[in-house]
Amino acid sequence: MHYENDENFFRGYEWWLMKEAKKRNPNITLIGLPWAFPGWVGRGKNWPYDFPDITASYVVSWIIGAKQYHNLDIDYVGIWNERNFDGKYIKVLRDMLDKVGLTDVGIIAADGDWSISNTMTVDPYLNDAVEVVGAHYPGTTTVLEALKTQKKLWSSEDYSTFNDEVGGGCWARILNQNYVNGLMTATISWNLVASYYEELPFGRDGLMTAEEPWSGNYVVESPIWITAHTTQFTQPGWSYLQTVGHLAQGGSYVALTDGEGNLTVVIETMTHDHSVCIRPPLLPYNVTSQNATFQLKGSFASIKQLQVWRSRFEFKTKKPAFFEKLTPLKLSDASFTLQLSTDEVYTLTTIKTGQKGSYSDPPPSARFPKLYKDDFNVANPHFSEAPDFADQTGVFEYYMNLTDSGPHVFTLRQVLTQRPVTWATDADQTISVIGDYKWENLTVTCDIFMETVKTGGVYIAARVDKGGQSVRSAKGVFFWVFTDGTYKVTNDIAGQTVLAEGLSGTRAYGWHTLSLTVKGQYASGLLNGYPLWKNAVVLAPKNGWAAIGTHSFELAQFDNFAVEAE
Repeated sequence: MHYENDENFFRGYEWWLMKEAKKRNPNITLIGLPWAFPGWVGRGKNWPYDFPDITASYVVSWIIGAKQYHNLDIDYVGIWNERNFDGKYIKVLRDMLDKVGLTDVGIIAADGDWSISNTMTVDPYLNDAVEVVGAHYPGTTTVLEALKTQKKLWSSEDYSTFNDEVGGGCWARILNQNYVNGLMTATISWNLVASYYEELPFGRDGLMTAEEPWSGNYVVESPIWITAHTTQFTQPGWSYLQTVGHLAQGGSYVALTDGEGNLTVVIETMTHDHSVCIRPPLLPYNVTSQNATFQLKGSFASIKQLQVWRSRFEFKTKKPAFFEKLTPLKLSDASFTLQLSTDEVYTLTTIKTGQKGSYSDPPPSARFPKLYKDDFNVANPHFSEAPDFADQTGVFEYYMNLTDSGPHVFTLRQVLTQRPVTWATDADQTISVIGDYKWENLTVTCDIFMETVKTGGVYIAARVDKGGQSVRSAKGVFFWVFTDGTYKVTNDIAGQTVLAEGLSGTRAYGWHTLSLTVKGQYASGLLNGYPLWKNAVVLAPKNGWAAIGTHSFELAQFDNFAVEAE
Protein backbone atom coordinates (compact mmCIF):
# COMPACT_ATOMS: atom_id res chain seq x y z
CA MET A 1 0.00 0.00 0.00
CA HIS A 2 2.51 2.60 -1.18
CA TYR A 3 -0.38 5.00 -1.80
CA GLU A 4 -3.75 5.36 -0.11
CA ASN A 5 -5.67 3.84 -3.01
CA ASP A 6 -3.07 1.12 -3.62
CA GLU A 7 -3.91 -2.26 -2.09
CA ASN A 8 -1.29 -4.73 -3.29
CA PHE A 9 -0.81 -7.97 -1.39
CA PHE A 10 1.92 -9.46 -3.55
CA ARG A 11 4.95 -7.27 -2.81
CA GLY A 12 8.05 -8.41 -0.99
CA TYR A 13 9.12 -11.90 0.08
CA GLU A 14 7.16 -12.15 3.33
CA TRP A 15 4.00 -13.72 1.83
CA TRP A 16 6.11 -16.47 0.25
CA LEU A 17 8.02 -16.98 3.49
CA MET A 18 4.88 -17.32 5.60
CA LYS A 19 3.35 -19.82 3.18
CA GLU A 20 6.54 -21.89 3.11
CA ALA A 21 6.60 -21.89 6.93
CA LYS A 22 2.97 -23.06 7.04
CA LYS A 23 3.80 -25.93 4.67
CA ARG A 24 6.38 -27.19 7.15
CA ASN A 25 4.42 -26.52 10.33
CA PRO A 26 0.72 -25.72 9.89
CA ASN A 27 0.55 -24.75 13.58
CA ILE A 28 3.24 -22.07 13.37
CA THR A 29 2.25 -18.71 14.81
CA LEU A 30 2.15 -15.71 12.44
CA ILE A 31 2.72 -12.21 13.80
CA GLY A 32 2.73 -8.83 12.08
CA LEU A 33 4.62 -5.85 13.49
CA PRO A 34 4.90 -2.51 11.64
CA TRP A 35 8.41 -1.08 11.64
CA ALA A 36 7.43 1.76 9.33
CA PHE A 37 4.21 3.01 7.78
CA PRO A 38 3.47 4.49 4.35
CA GLY A 39 3.77 8.26 4.32
CA TRP A 40 0.05 8.73 3.68
CA VAL A 41 -0.75 7.13 7.04
CA GLY A 42 1.04 9.99 8.81
CA ARG A 43 -0.51 12.68 6.64
CA GLY A 44 2.87 14.33 6.16
CA LYS A 45 4.18 13.76 9.69
CA ASN A 46 6.60 11.11 10.91
CA TRP A 47 3.99 9.90 13.35
CA PRO A 48 1.27 7.26 12.88
CA TYR A 49 -1.06 8.12 15.76
CA ASP A 50 -2.62 11.50 14.85
CA PHE A 51 -5.23 9.69 12.78
CA PRO A 52 -5.60 6.38 14.63
CA ASP A 53 -8.53 5.20 12.49
CA ILE A 54 -6.42 5.55 9.31
CA THR A 55 -3.48 3.66 10.82
CA ALA A 56 -5.75 0.94 12.23
CA SER A 57 -7.51 0.58 8.88
CA TYR A 58 -4.14 0.15 7.15
CA VAL A 59 -3.12 -2.62 9.58
CA VAL A 60 -6.50 -4.38 9.53
CA SER A 61 -6.53 -4.28 5.71
CA TRP A 62 -3.18 -6.05 5.69
CA ILE A 63 -4.54 -8.80 7.99
CA ILE A 64 -7.64 -9.21 5.83
CA GLY A 65 -5.50 -9.33 2.67
CA ALA A 66 -3.30 -12.02 4.17
CA LYS A 67 -6.35 -14.26 4.45
CA GLN A 68 -8.10 -13.19 1.25
CA TYR A 69 -5.13 -13.47 -1.10
CA HIS A 70 -2.85 -16.00 0.63
CA ASN A 71 -5.12 -17.95 3.03
CA LEU A 72 -2.86 -16.90 5.90
CA ASP A 73 -4.36 -16.34 9.35
CA ILE A 74 -2.40 -13.69 11.25
CA ASP A 75 -2.49 -14.64 14.93
CA TYR A 76 -1.08 -11.48 16.52
CA VAL A 77 -0.30 -7.92 15.53
CA GLY A 78 1.94 -5.35 17.18
CA ILE A 79 1.84 -1.56 17.38
CA TRP A 80 5.08 0.08 16.20
CA ASN A 81 8.49 -1.51 16.57
CA GLU A 82 10.48 -0.02 19.48
CA ARG A 83 8.70 3.34 19.30
CA ASN A 84 6.24 5.08 21.57
CA PHE A 85 2.84 3.48 21.93
CA ASP A 86 -0.47 5.34 21.95
CA GLY A 87 -3.23 4.00 24.14
CA LYS A 88 -6.01 5.50 22.02
CA TYR A 89 -4.65 3.88 18.88
CA ILE A 90 -4.43 0.46 20.55
CA LYS A 91 -8.08 0.70 21.59
CA VAL A 92 -9.14 1.86 18.10
CA LEU A 93 -7.21 -1.05 16.58
CA ARG A 94 -8.85 -3.55 18.93
CA ASP A 95 -12.29 -2.14 18.17
CA MET A 96 -11.72 -2.25 14.40
CA LEU A 97 -10.42 -5.82 14.54
CA ASP A 98 -13.52 -6.88 16.46
CA LYS A 99 -15.90 -5.07 14.09
CA VAL A 100 -14.63 -6.97 11.05
CA GLY A 101 -14.73 -10.31 12.85
CA LEU A 102 -11.02 -10.60 13.69
CA THR A 103 -11.69 -11.20 17.35
CA ASP A 104 -9.08 -13.99 17.47
CA VAL A 105 -6.24 -11.69 16.40
CA GLY A 106 -4.39 -10.70 19.57
CA ILE A 107 -2.60 -7.40 20.10
CA ILE A 108 0.99 -7.41 21.35
CA ALA A 109 2.20 -4.22 23.01
CA ALA A 110 4.35 -2.38 22.92
CA ASP A 111 7.50 -4.10 21.49
CA GLY A 112 9.92 -1.88 23.37
CA ASP A 113 10.34 -1.86 27.12
CA TRP A 114 7.83 -2.89 29.78
CA SER A 115 6.47 0.63 30.36
CA ILE A 116 3.07 0.02 28.78
CA SER A 117 2.27 -2.21 31.76
CA ASN A 118 2.23 0.89 33.99
CA THR A 119 -0.55 2.35 31.85
CA MET A 120 -2.43 -0.91 31.53
CA THR A 121 -2.74 -1.29 35.31
CA VAL A 122 -4.64 2.03 35.54
CA ASP A 123 -6.54 1.84 32.24
CA PRO A 124 -8.85 -1.20 32.20
CA TYR A 125 -9.91 -0.58 28.58
CA LEU A 126 -6.30 -0.63 27.40
CA ASN A 127 -5.68 -3.70 29.55
CA ASP A 128 -8.61 -5.45 27.87
CA ALA A 129 -7.34 -4.51 24.39
CA VAL A 130 -3.87 -6.00 24.87
CA GLU A 131 -3.44 -9.77 24.88
CA VAL A 132 0.34 -9.97 25.21
CA VAL A 133 2.81 -7.61 26.86
CA GLY A 134 5.90 -7.88 24.71
CA ALA A 135 9.33 -6.43 25.47
CA HIS A 136 12.50 -6.41 23.39
CA TYR A 137 15.85 -7.65 24.70
CA PRO A 138 14.64 -7.86 28.31
CA GLY A 139 17.80 -9.54 29.58
CA THR A 140 15.66 -12.47 30.84
CA THR A 141 13.93 -10.29 33.45
CA THR A 142 10.54 -8.67 33.72
CA VAL A 143 9.06 -6.01 36.03
CA LEU A 144 6.41 -6.18 38.73
CA GLU A 145 3.97 -3.97 36.80
CA ALA A 146 4.04 -6.39 33.86
CA LEU A 147 3.25 -9.29 36.18
CA LYS A 148 0.35 -7.31 37.66
CA THR A 149 -1.37 -7.14 34.25
CA GLN A 150 -1.83 -10.93 34.44
CA LYS A 151 -1.25 -11.01 30.67
CA LYS A 152 1.02 -13.29 28.70
CA LEU A 153 4.55 -11.93 28.86
CA TRP A 154 6.77 -12.38 25.82
CA SER A 155 10.26 -11.49 24.80
CA SER A 156 8.82 -10.36 21.48
CA GLU A 157 12.25 -9.63 20.02
CA ASP A 158 15.50 -11.08 21.26
CA TYR A 159 18.83 -12.63 20.27
CA SER A 160 20.09 -10.40 17.37
CA THR A 161 23.55 -11.81 17.99
CA PHE A 162 26.31 -12.94 15.62
CA ASN A 163 25.48 -16.56 14.91
CA ASP A 164 28.77 -18.24 15.81
CA GLU A 165 28.92 -20.67 18.73
CA VAL A 166 28.75 -17.86 21.30
CA GLY A 167 25.60 -16.71 19.55
CA GLY A 168 24.25 -20.24 19.88
CA GLY A 169 25.11 -20.13 23.57
CA CYS A 170 23.27 -16.83 23.95
CA TRP A 171 20.20 -18.36 22.32
CA ALA A 172 20.34 -21.47 24.54
CA ARG A 173 20.58 -19.41 27.70
CA ILE A 174 17.78 -16.94 26.96
CA LEU A 175 15.38 -19.55 25.59
CA ASN A 176 15.37 -21.11 29.06
CA GLN A 177 16.01 -18.16 31.31
CA ASN A 178 13.46 -15.81 29.77
CA TYR A 179 10.95 -18.02 31.53
CA VAL A 180 13.02 -19.01 34.56
CA ASN A 181 13.84 -15.40 35.45
CA GLY A 182 11.09 -13.44 33.71
CA LEU A 183 8.10 -15.78 33.22
CA MET A 184 8.12 -15.00 29.48
CA THR A 185 6.41 -17.81 27.60
CA ALA A 186 7.66 -16.86 24.14
CA THR A 187 11.04 -15.75 22.82
CA ILE A 188 11.17 -14.47 19.24
CA SER A 189 14.47 -14.28 17.40
CA TRP A 190 15.40 -11.30 15.28
CA ASN A 191 16.21 -12.29 12.77
CA LEU A 192 15.19 -15.60 11.28
CA VAL A 193 17.80 -16.06 8.54
CA ALA A 194 20.73 -13.73 7.85
CA SER A 195 20.01 -13.18 4.14
CA TYR A 196 21.48 -9.74 3.55
CA TYR A 197 24.93 -8.35 2.85
CA GLU A 198 27.07 -9.15 5.87
CA GLU A 199 28.57 -5.63 6.01
CA LEU A 200 25.14 -4.12 6.58
CA PRO A 201 24.22 -3.52 10.25
CA PHE A 202 23.67 -6.70 12.28
CA GLY A 203 25.52 -8.93 9.82
CA ARG A 204 24.90 -12.65 10.45
CA ASP A 205 22.49 -11.92 13.30
CA GLY A 206 20.14 -14.72 12.23
CA LEU A 207 19.56 -18.28 13.33
CA MET A 208 21.31 -19.42 10.15
CA THR A 209 23.13 -17.77 7.26
CA ALA A 210 22.12 -17.64 3.59
CA GLU A 211 23.69 -14.44 2.29
CA GLU A 212 24.94 -15.51 -1.15
CA PRO A 213 22.04 -16.04 -3.55
CA TRP A 214 24.50 -15.81 -6.45
CA SER A 215 26.37 -18.89 -5.20
CA GLY A 216 23.56 -20.71 -3.37
CA ASN A 217 25.78 -21.19 -0.34
CA TYR A 218 24.18 -21.38 3.10
CA VAL A 219 25.34 -22.37 6.59
CA VAL A 220 23.21 -24.11 9.21
CA GLU A 221 24.56 -22.38 12.30
CA SER A 222 24.41 -23.58 15.91
CA PRO A 223 21.30 -21.54 16.87
CA ILE A 224 19.24 -23.72 14.51
CA TRP A 225 20.09 -26.85 16.49
CA ILE A 226 19.58 -25.06 19.81
CA THR A 227 16.13 -24.02 18.62
CA ALA A 228 15.30 -27.67 17.90
CA HIS A 229 15.92 -28.61 21.55
CA THR A 230 12.72 -26.73 22.39
CA THR A 231 10.62 -26.52 19.24
CA GLN A 232 10.79 -30.19 18.19
CA PHE A 233 9.41 -31.30 21.53
CA THR A 234 6.85 -28.60 22.34
CA GLN A 235 4.22 -26.65 20.42
CA PRO A 236 2.31 -23.40 20.93
CA GLY A 237 -0.29 -24.23 23.56
CA TRP A 238 2.03 -26.25 25.78
CA SER A 239 2.44 -24.89 29.30
CA TYR A 240 5.49 -24.31 31.45
CA LEU A 241 5.45 -26.10 34.78
CA GLN A 242 6.06 -24.07 37.91
CA THR A 243 8.96 -26.33 38.86
CA VAL A 244 11.62 -24.54 36.82
CA GLY A 245 14.74 -22.85 38.06
CA HIS A 246 18.50 -22.58 38.26
CA LEU A 247 20.82 -25.50 38.82
CA ALA A 248 22.94 -25.55 41.98
CA GLN A 249 26.25 -25.01 40.11
CA GLY A 250 24.86 -22.72 37.43
CA GLY A 251 22.68 -23.19 34.40
CA SER A 252 18.93 -23.59 34.23
CA TYR A 253 16.11 -25.99 33.49
CA VAL A 254 12.54 -25.67 32.31
CA ALA A 255 9.76 -28.22 32.00
CA LEU A 256 6.72 -28.09 29.73
CA THR A 257 3.65 -30.24 29.18
CA ASP A 258 0.84 -30.50 26.66
CA GLY A 259 -1.59 -31.30 29.46
CA GLU A 260 -2.11 -34.78 28.06
CA GLY A 261 0.70 -36.60 29.81
CA ASN A 262 3.66 -35.52 27.69
CA LEU A 263 6.65 -33.90 29.37
CA THR A 264 9.67 -32.06 27.95
CA VAL A 265 12.58 -30.86 30.08
CA VAL A 266 15.26 -28.57 28.60
CA ILE A 267 18.52 -27.99 30.50
CA GLU A 268 21.33 -25.55 29.65
CA THR A 269 24.70 -25.03 31.34
CA MET A 270 26.04 -22.14 29.28
CA THR A 271 28.95 -20.27 30.84
CA HIS A 272 29.08 -16.49 30.88
CA ASP A 273 31.68 -15.86 28.20
CA HIS A 274 30.17 -18.44 25.89
CA SER A 275 26.61 -17.06 25.98
CA VAL A 276 26.93 -13.27 25.76
CA CYS A 277 24.18 -11.69 23.65
CA ILE A 278 24.48 -8.43 21.76
CA ARG A 279 22.35 -6.72 24.39
CA PRO A 280 21.80 -6.04 27.27
CA PRO A 281 25.07 -6.40 29.23
CA LEU A 282 25.41 -9.75 31.00
CA LEU A 283 26.41 -9.65 34.65
CA PRO A 284 29.10 -12.12 35.78
CA TYR A 285 28.07 -15.57 36.97
CA ASN A 286 29.69 -19.00 37.32
CA VAL A 287 28.84 -22.43 35.97
CA THR A 288 30.74 -25.62 36.82
CA SER A 289 30.29 -29.32 36.07
CA GLN A 290 27.71 -30.98 38.30
CA ASN A 291 25.38 -33.90 38.86
CA ALA A 292 21.72 -32.93 38.73
CA THR A 293 18.94 -35.18 39.99
CA PHE A 294 15.33 -34.74 38.85
CA GLN A 295 12.32 -36.33 40.56
CA LEU A 296 9.07 -36.68 38.63
CA LYS A 297 5.92 -36.41 40.69
CA GLY A 298 2.17 -36.38 40.28
CA SER A 299 0.93 -37.53 36.88
CA PHE A 300 4.52 -37.71 35.60
CA ALA A 301 5.57 -40.28 38.21
CA SER A 302 4.43 -43.09 35.93
CA ILE A 303 6.87 -42.14 33.15
CA LYS A 304 9.34 -45.01 32.68
CA GLN A 305 11.54 -43.69 29.89
CA LEU A 306 12.62 -40.36 28.37
CA GLN A 307 14.15 -39.63 24.98
CA VAL A 308 17.46 -37.76 25.29
CA TRP A 309 18.96 -35.17 22.94
CA ARG A 310 22.22 -33.36 23.66
CA SER A 311 24.34 -30.53 22.26
CA ARG A 312 27.93 -29.94 23.34
CA PHE A 313 29.61 -26.72 22.26
CA GLU A 314 33.16 -27.91 23.07
CA PHE A 315 34.77 -24.47 22.94
CA LYS A 316 38.17 -25.89 23.95
CA THR A 317 38.43 -28.54 21.26
CA LYS A 318 36.35 -26.57 18.76
CA LYS A 319 34.67 -29.81 17.77
CA PRO A 320 31.05 -29.22 18.75
CA ALA A 321 28.37 -31.89 18.52
CA PHE A 322 24.88 -30.46 18.12
CA PHE A 323 21.50 -32.09 18.63
CA GLU A 324 22.66 -35.68 19.02
CA LYS A 325 20.17 -38.37 19.90
CA LEU A 326 21.41 -40.44 22.85
CA THR A 327 20.20 -43.72 24.28
CA PRO A 328 16.77 -43.32 25.91
CA LEU A 329 16.96 -42.85 29.67
CA LYS A 330 15.22 -45.48 31.80
CA LEU A 331 13.84 -44.02 35.01
CA SER A 332 14.10 -45.63 38.42
CA ASP A 333 11.45 -44.58 40.91
CA ALA A 334 10.54 -41.68 38.57
CA SER A 335 13.97 -40.22 39.13
CA PHE A 336 17.07 -39.64 37.02
CA THR A 337 20.49 -38.07 37.48
CA LEU A 338 22.56 -36.40 34.76
CA GLN A 339 26.27 -35.66 34.75
CA LEU A 340 26.32 -32.16 33.30
CA SER A 341 29.43 -30.47 31.93
CA THR A 342 29.58 -26.79 31.10
CA ASP A 343 28.27 -25.41 27.82
CA GLU A 344 25.78 -28.19 27.17
CA VAL A 345 22.09 -28.35 26.28
CA TYR A 346 19.92 -31.38 27.04
CA THR A 347 16.35 -32.21 26.14
CA LEU A 348 14.62 -35.06 27.95
CA THR A 349 11.16 -35.77 26.63
CA THR A 350 8.35 -38.27 26.19
CA ILE A 351 8.01 -37.08 22.57
CA LYS A 352 9.46 -39.69 20.21
CA THR A 353 9.19 -37.79 16.91
CA GLY A 354 12.42 -35.82 17.27
CA GLN A 355 14.68 -35.95 14.25
CA LYS A 356 17.89 -34.24 13.26
CA GLY A 357 17.24 -32.96 9.79
CA SER A 358 19.74 -33.65 7.06
CA TYR A 359 20.69 -31.62 4.03
CA SER A 360 23.03 -32.03 1.12
CA ASP A 361 26.27 -30.09 1.03
CA PRO A 362 25.50 -26.53 -0.08
CA PRO A 363 27.33 -25.02 -3.03
CA PRO A 364 30.70 -23.51 -2.08
CA SER A 365 30.86 -19.90 -0.94
CA ALA A 366 31.84 -17.38 -3.62
CA ARG A 367 32.39 -13.65 -3.87
CA PHE A 368 29.80 -11.59 -5.73
CA PRO A 369 30.57 -11.89 -9.49
CA LYS A 370 32.91 -9.19 -10.78
CA LEU A 371 31.00 -9.06 -14.06
CA TYR A 372 27.31 -8.51 -13.38
CA LYS A 373 24.35 -7.50 -15.58
CA ASP A 374 20.60 -7.24 -15.11
CA ASP A 375 18.24 -6.01 -17.82
CA PHE A 376 15.16 -6.61 -15.59
CA ASN A 377 13.40 -8.37 -18.48
CA VAL A 378 11.11 -10.47 -16.30
CA ALA A 379 7.54 -10.57 -17.57
CA ASN A 380 6.02 -12.39 -14.57
CA PRO A 381 8.40 -12.02 -11.63
CA HIS A 382 7.96 -14.27 -8.60
CA PHE A 383 8.91 -11.34 -6.37
CA SER A 384 8.43 -7.59 -6.75
CA GLU A 385 12.10 -6.82 -6.12
CA ALA A 386 15.07 -7.65 -8.33
CA PRO A 387 17.61 -10.15 -6.98
CA ASP A 388 20.78 -8.98 -5.23
CA PHE A 389 19.62 -5.35 -4.81
CA ALA A 390 19.16 -4.36 -1.16
CA ASP A 391 16.89 -1.33 -0.73
CA GLN A 392 18.10 0.88 2.14
CA THR A 393 15.73 3.80 1.58
CA GLY A 394 12.87 3.75 -0.91
CA VAL A 395 11.40 0.81 -2.79
CA PHE A 396 12.70 -0.46 -6.12
CA GLU A 397 10.29 -2.77 -7.97
CA TYR A 398 10.00 -4.54 -11.28
CA TYR A 399 7.96 -2.37 -13.64
CA MET A 400 6.30 -2.92 -17.02
CA ASN A 401 6.72 0.31 -18.98
CA LEU A 402 3.90 -0.08 -21.50
CA THR A 403 4.37 3.46 -22.88
CA ASP A 404 7.88 2.63 -24.12
CA SER A 405 7.95 1.42 -27.71
CA GLY A 406 11.69 0.69 -27.58
CA PRO A 407 13.96 -1.54 -25.51
CA HIS A 408 12.83 -0.37 -22.06
CA VAL A 409 9.53 -2.20 -21.58
CA PHE A 410 10.75 -4.05 -18.47
CA THR A 411 12.59 -1.85 -15.96
CA LEU A 412 13.30 -1.39 -12.25
CA ARG A 413 11.39 1.57 -10.81
CA GLN A 414 11.71 3.52 -7.58
CA VAL A 415 8.05 3.83 -6.58
CA LEU A 416 7.83 5.80 -3.33
CA THR A 417 6.70 9.40 -3.81
CA GLN A 418 6.43 10.31 -0.14
CA ARG A 419 8.75 9.80 2.80
CA PRO A 420 7.45 6.94 4.97
CA VAL A 421 6.73 7.16 8.67
CA THR A 422 10.12 5.73 9.45
CA TRP A 423 11.47 3.53 12.18
CA ALA A 424 15.15 4.24 11.55
CA THR A 425 16.59 7.53 10.32
CA ASP A 426 16.38 6.85 6.61
CA ALA A 427 18.17 8.98 4.05
CA ASP A 428 16.41 11.88 2.31
CA GLN A 429 17.43 10.18 -0.92
CA THR A 430 16.46 6.67 -2.01
CA ILE A 431 19.18 4.06 -2.39
CA SER A 432 19.53 0.38 -3.22
CA VAL A 433 22.97 -1.22 -2.82
CA ILE A 434 24.38 -4.22 -4.62
CA GLY A 435 27.60 -6.16 -5.05
CA ASP A 436 30.75 -6.86 -3.10
CA TYR A 437 31.58 -4.50 -0.24
CA LYS A 438 35.28 -5.10 -0.93
CA TRP A 439 35.05 -3.69 -4.45
CA GLU A 440 37.59 -0.88 -4.97
CA ASN A 441 38.11 -0.37 -8.71
CA LEU A 442 35.00 -0.77 -10.83
CA THR A 443 32.75 0.62 -13.55
CA VAL A 444 29.00 0.96 -12.95
CA THR A 445 26.71 1.54 -15.93
CA CYS A 446 22.95 2.01 -16.00
CA ASP A 447 20.22 3.46 -18.21
CA ILE A 448 18.09 5.92 -16.27
CA PHE A 449 14.70 7.57 -16.83
CA MET A 450 13.62 10.50 -14.63
CA GLU A 451 9.90 11.20 -14.14
CA THR A 452 9.92 14.42 -12.13
CA VAL A 453 10.15 17.62 -14.16
CA LYS A 454 12.61 20.38 -13.07
CA THR A 455 13.39 18.99 -9.60
CA GLY A 456 14.00 15.31 -10.37
CA GLY A 457 17.35 13.56 -10.14
CA VAL A 458 18.93 10.11 -10.10
CA TYR A 459 22.39 8.69 -9.48
CA ILE A 460 24.59 5.67 -9.82
CA ALA A 461 27.28 5.10 -7.22
CA ALA A 462 30.35 3.10 -6.27
CA ARG A 463 32.25 2.42 -3.04
CA VAL A 464 29.14 3.05 -0.93
CA ASP A 465 30.20 2.35 2.64
CA LYS A 466 27.05 2.38 4.79
CA GLY A 467 23.46 1.17 4.90
CA GLY A 468 20.70 0.48 7.36
CA GLN A 469 20.19 3.06 10.08
CA SER A 470 23.54 4.66 9.12
CA VAL A 471 22.62 5.26 5.49
CA ARG A 472 22.15 9.02 5.95
CA SER A 473 25.90 9.33 6.47
CA ALA A 474 26.89 7.00 3.61
CA LYS A 475 30.02 7.98 1.73
CA GLY A 476 31.11 6.85 -1.72
CA VAL A 477 31.24 8.23 -5.25
CA PHE A 478 27.78 9.40 -6.36
CA PHE A 479 27.23 10.46 -9.99
CA TRP A 480 24.02 12.49 -10.19
CA VAL A 481 22.08 13.89 -13.14
CA PHE A 482 19.09 16.16 -12.79
CA THR A 483 16.07 17.14 -14.88
CA ASP A 484 17.18 20.80 -14.85
CA GLY A 485 20.03 19.87 -17.17
CA THR A 486 22.86 19.65 -14.62
CA TYR A 487 25.06 16.97 -13.11
CA LYS A 488 26.97 16.64 -9.86
CA VAL A 489 29.53 14.25 -8.43
CA THR A 490 29.59 13.96 -4.66
CA ASN A 491 31.50 12.04 -2.02
CA ASP A 492 28.34 11.43 0.04
CA ILE A 493 24.68 10.54 -0.44
CA ALA A 494 23.64 13.83 1.16
CA GLY A 495 25.40 15.68 -1.65
CA GLN A 496 27.38 17.97 0.62
CA THR A 497 30.92 17.17 -0.56
CA VAL A 498 31.00 18.07 -4.25
CA LEU A 499 33.80 16.60 -6.39
CA ALA A 500 32.59 17.93 -9.76
CA GLU A 501 29.54 19.66 -11.26
CA GLY A 502 28.32 21.26 -14.47
CA LEU A 503 25.81 21.07 -17.31
CA SER A 504 24.54 17.74 -18.60
CA GLY A 505 21.55 18.56 -20.77
CA THR A 506 19.53 15.82 -19.07
CA ARG A 507 15.76 16.16 -18.92
CA ALA A 508 12.78 14.23 -17.62
CA TYR A 509 11.02 11.59 -19.73
CA GLY A 510 14.02 10.59 -21.78
CA TRP A 511 16.42 7.68 -21.41
CA HIS A 512 20.07 8.41 -20.61
CA THR A 513 22.99 6.08 -20.01
CA LEU A 514 25.28 6.83 -17.05
CA SER A 515 28.67 5.23 -16.57
CA LEU A 516 30.89 5.70 -13.52
CA THR A 517 34.47 4.45 -13.32
CA VAL A 518 36.44 4.57 -10.08
CA LYS A 519 40.07 3.48 -10.02
CA GLY A 520 42.50 4.27 -7.23
CA GLN A 521 42.02 7.91 -6.22
CA TYR A 522 40.30 8.99 -9.42
CA ALA A 523 36.79 8.80 -10.81
CA SER A 524 35.34 9.62 -14.23
CA GLY A 525 31.86 9.64 -15.73
CA LEU A 526 30.23 9.16 -19.11
CA LEU A 527 26.82 10.36 -20.27
CA ASN A 528 25.35 8.50 -23.23
CA GLY A 529 28.79 7.12 -24.04
CA TYR A 530 30.63 10.45 -24.04
CA PRO A 531 32.93 11.81 -21.29
CA LEU A 532 31.12 14.27 -19.05
CA TRP A 533 33.71 14.64 -16.27
CA LYS A 534 36.98 12.97 -15.37
CA ASN A 535 39.73 12.65 -12.80
CA ALA A 536 37.68 13.68 -9.78
CA VAL A 537 39.85 12.98 -6.74
CA VAL A 538 38.42 10.37 -4.36
CA LEU A 539 40.42 9.93 -1.15
CA ALA A 540 37.83 7.82 0.70
CA PRO A 541 36.15 5.40 1.03
CA LYS A 542 38.54 2.85 -0.39
CA ASN A 543 35.82 0.26 -1.07
CA GLY A 544 32.09 -0.40 -0.90
CA TRP A 545 28.97 -1.45 -2.79
CA ALA A 546 27.59 -0.21 -6.07
CA ALA A 547 24.23 1.54 -5.82
CA ILE A 548 21.39 3.26 -7.65
CA GLY A 549 18.96 5.82 -6.29
CA THR A 550 16.99 9.02 -6.62
CA HIS A 551 17.46 12.59 -5.38
CA SER A 552 14.20 12.51 -3.42
CA PHE A 553 11.16 10.30 -3.00
CA GLU A 554 10.25 10.39 -6.68
CA LEU A 555 9.42 8.04 -9.53
CA ALA A 556 12.39 7.01 -11.66
CA GLN A 557 13.33 3.99 -13.75
CA PHE A 558 16.56 2.04 -14.19
CA ASP A 559 17.49 -0.46 -16.89
CA ASN A 560 20.47 -2.45 -18.16
CA PHE A 561 22.39 -2.19 -14.90
CA ALA A 562 25.94 -3.52 -15.17
CA VAL A 563 29.11 -3.68 -13.07
CA GLU A 564 32.62 -4.55 -14.12
CA ALA A 565 34.93 -4.82 -11.12
CA GLU A 566 38.63 -5.61 -10.92
